[in-house]
Amino acid sequence: MSRVMMMSCYNISPHVEEWIDIVKNGEIRCCEEQHLLVDYVIKCFQMEDIYVDEEQAERYLSLQKYFPWDLFPWEKFVLVLHDCTYWKDTGMPRWPDLFCLLGRGAGKDGMIAYESMCLTSPYNPVKEYDVDICANNEDQATRPVKDLIAVFESPKFTKKLRRFFSWTKELIVGKKNRAEIKGRTHNPKGKDGLRSGIVIFNEVHQYLNYADIDVFTTGLGKKQHPRRSYYTTDGDVREGPLDDLLETSEGILRNGDPDNGMLPFICKLNCANDVYDEENWPMANPSLPYLPNLLAEIRKEFHEWKKSPFRLPAFMIKRMNIHDVQKEGGVTEWANIIATDRQIPDLSGMSCTVGIDYMKVTDLASVNFHFRDGDTRYDINHSWLCSHSKDIPRLKCPWKEWEANGLLTVVDDVEIHPDIIAEYIQGLGRRYDIRKLAIDTYRYALLKRALEGIGFTAKEKKIKLITQRDIIQVVPVIDSCFVNHNFVWDDNPVLRWGCNNTKLISYGRKEGADKGSFVYAKIESKSRKTDPWMSLVMSMCVESELDSAVKAPLYSLPVITI
Repeated sequence: MSRVMMMSCYNISPHVEEWIDIVKNGEIRCCEEQHLLVDYVIKCFQMEDIYVDEEQAERYLSLQKYFPWDLFPWEKFVLVLHDCTYWKDTGMPRWPDLFCLLGRGAGKDGMIAYESMCLTSPYNPVKEYDVDICANNEDQATRPVKDLIAVFESPKFTKKLRRFFSWTKELIVGKKNRAEIKGRTHNPKGKDGLRSGIVIFNEVHQYLNYADIDVFTTGLGKKQHPRRSYYTTDGDVREGPLDDLLETSEGILRNGDPDNGMLPFICKLNCANDVYDEENWPMANPSLPYLPNLLAEIRKEFHEWKKSPFRLPAFMIKRMNIHDVQKEGGVTEWANIIATDRQIPDLSGMSCTVGIDYMKVTDLASVNFHFRDGDTRYDINHSWLCSHSKDIPRLKCPWKEWEANGLLTVVDDVEIHPDIIAEYIQGLGRRYDIRKLAIDTYRYALLKRALEGIGFTAKEKKIKLITQRDIIQVVPVIDSCFVNHNFVWDDNPVLRWGCNNTKLISYGRKEGADKGSFVYAKIESKSRKTDPWMSLVMSMCVESELDSAVKAPLYSLPVITI
């Protein structure tokens, strides 16, 4: 369909259609999510009673003359849909929420600065439309403000722009609009008094939970046309707001879920192998074809990454927005970990194995009940966190939410007493047929007495003491379960977190060692705990004890007195 025909049929702005044409005609390679998005936008203009305020769009885009660069096609696409597209019946924004996942260097700060100028300019009819730019650190919160001030202080335009804006080093004010632009960090002081028109979150991947996001957004709704923008690269923090935004976006683009006003603009490689073809790099960074200096820098980083991918994981995560799995990298791709979120059926009476793992009882401990039905594996996992653990301030996870959801028990004591773990195993042991319990050889001594109290002893072969060589044998089985999506963990973010905190390393560094053998290790020793995952690994080391779909009579466990 020609551009003129498309516009006449769907009333799509030429600034929106420019990016649609680039994606559909393959002028630059774009990821699956971009192809799904442009199809979705076309469908919305075709089926819904919406329109682009072309006068407002042209005025906003006219501000490019003050900047040392023009907006890229993807930026015009996003700006017009997010800030200039409305429902005809209510006049409300069609896509008041914007989620932009972009590779490092795409120009997020510049885009935030430009959008901020538009919304505080005389061209925005909503008065006092404050722009609050929020981030976890001061530099990320204030960088767009500083970039915009640099534009205002260009000698060529300062005199003219002072008619419309006033500014200090930290604050910009639109004189006619009476709107303010300010960078804000996670310090909660004074947030309750915000009267934002738009809240812009920079680098969402660093947010562990919704505490700060909720405080920032409670001020929305006091002004007309409230908006939110989320800009970010990918990151290492999982189970937080970024994963929720990605899940919501996938539901909109792939499953037909209602968008609830969110425009999901996702740029990433389709798969890790895409990185080996330079023509694929714009999938993650749609600005790259227009930035030769950045392209040269990414080429250098790529060659360094190829030499040592395990040492430079940020190249794939930040530049390409994908988590790569190398021989000495993560346990599996994040998509495979997410695929475990399926409902566990009633397993009452079924045979299972139990794995236990902990580094210190003054820190974190985990127990995993493991079931097998054919190729499918079900895992019930629970953890205990010692309230006196010195690592709690370092934990990059929403552990308080996990406690509230019953997946984590916080023990208010100087240690997690072994009897607490034994009592939990005893309780579930009345429902399931425990065939064998597995624990690391070096951890057994501390729990020996408590486990014997509920009928588990190594002497009677009810316990297997696990060594690294046992783990070597089970690693390929675990890998197969992941790639075939045979793991079912229910919605257990604690177990997913523990798995994502773990890496594979070669076993045996000495000359002649088998370089094809792998074991598991922590990615980082203090803040990224692996105990939930390793308890699953322990339970799988004795999986041979299980018969598929066997329901056995339950034997009674001795009652332990705590």
